[in-house]
Amino acid sequence: MSITDILTPDMVLPDLSSDSKNGVLRELAAKLCARHPEIKPERLAAILVERERLGSTAIGDGIAIPHGKIEGIDSILGVFGRSLKGVEFDSLDGKPTHLFFLLVAPEEAASLHLKALARVSRLLKSATFREQLMSARDSAEIYRLIIDEDEKY
Repeated sequence: MSITDILTPDMVLPDLSSDSKNGVLRELAAKLCARHPEIKPERLAAILVERERLGSTAIGDGIAIPHGKIEGIDSILGVFGRSLKGVEFDSLDGKPTHLFFLLVAPEEAASLHLKALARVSRLLKSATFREQLMSARDSAEIYRLIIDEDEKY
């Protein structure tokens, strides 16, 4: 599995405008649903909020990987978002979250879902890479950085 299987250049938001956890989830869901009209934004946002109630998907180091499963799709879909100011996302380290990688998997794709989560976690583990993402000028540069970093694995 490659990040290019999950993320396309048009699914990068370089400057999220939301300043709350639920706002970020809605903003990421809206971006994904604009490209995939078979997914209803309200339904996806509800799934993501419900997943967050089980425990925050903010893993620390300024990273969150919100995720969920939904009926009606046949592959894993992703959206990357960056918040320059940071958002309180109930992170494990208590710090603001800046980098968000939303993953949405088909309802019946448990093993692929786990592989995608592992791939994204591995991708974002480098502090140097996270700093590059934060200083990137635009969505094209962010996407290129992500693809270049993914090719290392």
